[in-house]
Amino acid sequence: MQVFTLLSLRVVMLRTALVALLPLVSSMCFAETQAVDIYSQDQLLDLIRSDQYLAKVKRDDCQLVQDIEARAQVLKQPLYQFLWGEMLNYGTCVKANPVKGIALLRDSAEQGSSEAMLKLAEYYQSGKFVIRNKDRAVHYLLPAAASGDLPARMMLVRLFGEGYGSPRDYEMAYHWLYNDVFADEATKKKALSLLQVLAAKMPPSAVARAQQEQLRTR
Repeated sequence: MQVFTLLSLRVVMLRTALVALLPLVSSMCFAETQAVDIYSQDQLLDLIRSDQYLAKVKRDDCQLVQDIEARAQVLKQPLYQFLWGEMLNYGTCVKANPVKGIALLRDSAEQGSSEAMLKLAEYYQSGKFVIRNKDRAVHYLLPAAASGDLPARMMLVRLFGEGYGSPRDYEMAYHWLYNDVFADEATKKKALSLLQVLAAKMPPSAVARAQQEQLRTR
């Protein structure tokens, strides 16, 4: 009888301990499965510009795959076309499919996304996913640079300095980068170095015009 009483007491104590732990376990499970909100346009733009967009999708445990696909394929939002395209290019949370991925980047670029234009230019410059073609990279960089994208302007001036693209566009590209605003000295120093190389391919009069605050046609 005494053994039975001790056993019953231990069962009661065990049940009490489990009841006390239930709220903690529930909160831990909720924290692990808490839903992730879809990214705002500004948030996604920051993720793209800081090259953190694929890492963010992974950190969110791939919970937003269907939402991202819907915004890219159905709503055809340019930044989400960029994101979904890159997820397909690298097989992030989905099976890799660069054919569809590059097509989505092109769709995004056609809608005016300078981020997609720059990414396509990088791929054509490096030959990743596509046949290397630096003149085609220039093709994508020109509208992105015209819209004010500093990385696009830097790459454009560099490719012009290497002899790619049309000399007709040298003066405009020089003007854009020379008159841009730089957030840090390292970037400004790099821009000046690229401009120096391009200037060597231009007549002194063209360089002088390009350095004016307002570019005047000849």
